[in-house]
Amino acid sequence: MNKKWITIIVIIVAVFLIYNFFSGKYNSMVTKEEAVNTEWSNVETQYQRRSDLIPNLVNTVKGFAQQEQDVLIGVTEARSKASSINLDANNLTAENMQQFQAAQGQLNSALSRLLVTVEKYPDLKSNQNFLELQAQLEGTENRIAVARKRFNETAQDYNTFIRVFPNNFISGWAGFERKALFAADEGAEKAPEVQF
Repeated sequence: MNKKWITIIVIIVAVFLIYNFFSGKYNSMVTKEEAVNTEWSNVETQYQRRSDLIPNLVNTVKGFAQQEQDVLIGVTEARSKASSINLDANNLTAENMQQFQAAQGQLNSALSRLLVTVEKYPDLKSNQNFLELQAQLEGTENRIAVARKRFNETAQDYNTFIRVFPNNFISGWAGFERKALFAADEGAEKAPEVQF
């Protein structure tokens, strides 16, 4: 009778330990995945902030630079395209991330052309509304960079956690997939050429 109880107790303890191990790992994966989702939401919030500033910036420039319609239309179209790509945290594949980054890159390029155009208009450069919008846009670009960095750090932590042994068995079984990271734009490794 004693051996029977010892065997039952050993089995119960073993089941309890195995359950705690697997549930602990699974719950950690869920927590890390939710952290990635939160950081992705923070990135989207900053991109939305930039997108919301653009119409005000364009309208301010419009009043001063009527002959620059092609630049203004380019910014508006790039904003529309960037806003049309909806990428949620559950679809952070490398391909989807690349499309998202390409659209955001086109918007950055259009904004750069707009800001270069502004240099032709001294009255606009001294306009208080324009200066405030420009400062907000610069601040938003910094916020975007910080949000992207935090997202990459959180996603990298999650990706590492689900890929290490023995977590890789649990993540594969439970359907946890690797999240794509933001990468530098193509050609960013080359320093821009400055000519005076």
